[in-house]
Amino acid sequence: MTTVPTQAQVIVIGGGIIGCSTAYHLARDHKADVLLIERGRLTNGSTWHAAGLVGQLRTSASITRLLKYSVELYSTLEAETGLATGWKQNGGLRLACNPDRWIEIQRQATTARSFGLEMHLVSAAEAVDLWPLMSVDDLVGAAFLPTDGQASPSDIAQSLAKGARMYGARIVEGVAVTGFETANGAVTAVLTDHGRIACDRVVNCGGMWAKQVGRMAGVSVPLQPVQHQYVLTEPIDGVAPSLPTLRDPDRLIYFKEEVGGLSMGGYELNPIAWADGGIPEGFEFQLLDEDWDHFEPHMIQAIERVPALATAGVKQMINGPESFTPDGNFILGEAPELRGFFVGCGFNAFGIASAGGAGWALASWVMDGTPPMDLWVVDIRRFSSLHRDDAWVRERTLEAYGKHYAIAWPHDEYASARPRLTSPLYDRLKSRRAVFGSKLGWERPNWFAPEGVEPIDRPSQGHANWFGPVGEEHRACREGVVVFDQSSFAKFEVRGSASAERLEWICANRVARAPGRLTYTQMLNERGGIECDLTVARLAEDRFYVVTGTGFRTHDAAWIRGHLGTADVVFEDVTEAWATLTLMGPRSRDLLAAVSADDLSNASAPFGSVRSITLAGQAVRALRVSYVGELGWELHTPVEAAGAVFDALMTAGAPYGIRPAGYRAIESLRLEKGYRAWGADITPTDSPFEAGLGWAVKLGSDGDFLGRTAAAAVAAAPLKKSLVGLSVADPAAVLVGRETILRDGQPVGYLTSGGYGYTLGCNIGYGYVRNAGGVDEGYLRAGDYRLVVAGAEYPAILHVDPLYDPTNARLKA
Repeated sequence: MTTVPTQAQVIVIGGGIIGCSTAYHLARDHKADVLLIERGRLTNGSTWHAAGLVGQLRTSASITRLLKYSVELYSTLEAETGLATGWKQNGGLRLACNPDRWIEIQRQATTARSFGLEMHLVSAAEAVDLWPLMSVDDLVGAAFLPTDGQASPSDIAQSLAKGARMYGARIVEGVAVTGFETANGAVTAVLTDHGRIACDRVVNCGGMWAKQVGRMAGVSVPLQPVQHQYVLTEPIDGVAPSLPTLRDPDRLIYFKEEVGGLSMGGYELNPIAWADGGIPEGFEFQLLDEDWDHFEPHMIQAIERVPALATAGVKQMINGPESFTPDGNFILGEAPELRGFFVGCGFNAFGIASAGGAGWALASWVMDGTPPMDLWVVDIRRFSSLHRDDAWVRERTLEAYGKHYAIAWPHDEYASARPRLTSPLYDRLKSRRAVFGSKLGWERPNWFAPEGVEPIDRPSQGHANWFGPVGEEHRACREGVVVFDQSSFAKFEVRGSASAERLEWICANRVARAPGRLTYTQMLNERGGIECDLTVARLAEDRFYVVTGTGFRTHDAAWIRGHLGTADVVFEDVTEAWATLTLMGPRSRDLLAAVSADDLSNASAPFGSVRSITLAGQAVRALRVSYVGELGWELHTPVEAAGAVFDALMTAGAPYGIRPAGYRAIESLRLEKGYRAWGADITPTDSPFEAGLGWAVKLGSDGDFLGRTAAAAVAAAPLKKSLVGLSVADPAAVLVGRETILRDGQPVGYLTSGGYGYTLGCNIGYGYVRNAGGVDEGYLRAGDYRLVVAGAEYPAILHVDPLYDPTNARLKA
């Protein structure tokens, strides 16, 4: 009989490598009372058949840190637990077979340098020295990461499980979850086929089963199992145990040494979904049927790369399902639907590489309530209610799988499962040759193609086909007037007698101003980091209107709900009820005067005001605010009135040269103005004072607010980092973010965002300059700066103030 405890502080569900790592770190680092329950036996899902490559480089600094941590852990785990892990640090080689891929790899080398990861660019001749069996006739170059490696997935998981037990964790196999108990919006117990287990927190590490486990608790976990195949060969002459792992993304394949032979697999462009109707009961330590027809293109490509495969014997074909996500990043964090319910799953075939670091981060998140670093790219709150739609998730996830080895084009967009959510202006904008992107399912105009220009993105490692048209939109905003459709903005109302008091507690800036005023503010966590970046408008004494970015809807809603309290406060998501037309440019007031009888002079409608006006016979909520550095308004209209308002603006705006503009113009405009982007320039690990936003923090007031103590400590001490702007005159330098910042020849940080400023005629980037001894204006101005872009260094000019004059009279008039 299996003996199951009736209570535990933390219950980890799932005995794959992620669950074992999480239990290990909970027990080792936090001395938590941990119970891991597994419905079958440890490693029975995806872990046991995983290929076991451990690469470290990703486009996110935080994910790279997690992968580096995994390598460090795996190198010592066997000595700690006494169980073999199969860990071998034999390095990793990544190939480039065309100029665009080579630019990508050069950018990756720059990223590696920015993130403190050793990576060497090598020639074809040097690559073949490292991997003598391969043909290099088509090779442009390669990159070598000496600290990459490979491991035995099951052995590492079992070693982590033993380590967890060593530190006091309990692990019980053969226990299936049947449901959950909750109270007041928090999980209180796990129900199993062996009885009820009371708990404070739950961690869903159910792998492919994580979606159905989440549904038992009312939590959405967007996953899709996909078939993933690889072959194991008989021994091949010349394959040594020290042979590096090899990734050949242009051929969609990878290799690693396996008992004197090779393990070879890949990521096909036409993947096959599995278990659409649910994972079969009793699926444990099982594989799917071999599909040689589907695998044949990989085999052909592999033989061309490694001719010895043509005569090698194949020992086994592995066709094992693995869970993938709609954006190719894994899922961590506390579910927005249920307090105390955490998720760690969806590792997109790099779970072995991620497991050490992901388990460490997740354990810290569970015990501290906040992530130990900026983990937005994997945060479960990046999803929305859209991701409850299995059909949508399936279609988008298959595209993400097919892009696993695709060139990482700057500003690339997904094409599948579209359109899904559209604003009332979608058809009007489409008729004006809008080229749409997608954000959380919303179709949003990125740019507008002039006549004679095909309305489609043509990706490029340099300036893409939209570079010129976006410049025209940018100039129209600076010189005349444009309208942006930003209806996808997330919009909330906070109402009730205690709403002002509670928002004053949550917000770092003073928001309880007189009705008719709006405030730009951050919301801070206990560490003083920026959790939310948004505007709060006071509509009445007991009513507030909160506007935030499209992608942050779930995150910000969960944060606000979680800190408002329940007494006399109502929170309502009103996103779909309001469309948003953003009218910007020096002629915007003239245009509004032509279509509205309301007084919109600066005296009546100053910057930071909100008021109701009548426009085209419609009641419109006009917010005087700007994210582009020009005079303008966000015009929030009831969704049914958006078309009439848009038509009126376009008709009356003809004499002023009005034109619609897209999100890529917004990006170039905000870069010139120095406005920060949450998730890039500002994150939960950045203080407003480090980000140059200390002016928006009410430390001068007497009232307390969330994060005040930590914010005050940062403000009182010398800063260790400071966000700065950098401009590069050389047009050959195309900035996209993550480029290394050199000060007097030494790396001091990397760009958090980058692009082109059309008004200024130069490349613009933002990033943190770091110095343990302190960063003040004198230190910043004293340095000589260069940026490393795709391996080349370019002189850069540092800007402490925004490049586009922040006292622009047109903005304040």
